[in-house]
Amino acid sequence: MALLTILQYPDPRLHNTAAPIVQVDDSVRSLIADMAETMYAAPGVGLAATQVDVHRQLIVIDVSPTHDQLKVFINPEILESRGASGVEEGCLSVPGVYDKVQRAAWIRVRALDAKGAPFELEAEGLLAVCIQHEMDHLKGKVFVEYLSPLKRNRILTRLRKHEKRAG
Repeated sequence: MALLTILQYPDPRLHNTAAPIVQVDDSVRSLIADMAETMYAAPGVGLAATQVDVHRQLIVIDVSPTHDQLKVFINPEILESRGASGVEEGCLSVPGVYDKVQRAAWIRVRALDAKGAPFELEAEGLLAVCIQHEMDHLKGKVFVEYLSPLKRNRILTRLRKHEKRAG
């Protein structure tokens, strides 16, 4: 396993659309292991392959308090959604930034697991929000793009200042 580099907003590669995974093989399972290790080390609760510059439809999530219930979603698609949830979100690609985004409160998602077996899952609360957030990454969308232009500009200014200080 290896720690992967997480792309930072506004890196244009975060806007690439992920391609479906045709075959779940050892290379995909290796990527899953690397992404999980990267997510836990960050620390975070979700990571999309797009965030590590792999533009394939794969997300890993673990919202458990003990961080030992990894969920893998390959080629995920939302089949149903209901309600509204305005939960404050953060993102490993936009460190230190948190804001509320309107998302469905309940979803039913279909995907493949790490073995390539299809499954469906009903989710609500943090898990539902996290799945939707990570699926946005697969479509090339970062959560701050739901915010007003003024908020996005403030975020970009703050991130660029931080980058200058670090560099």
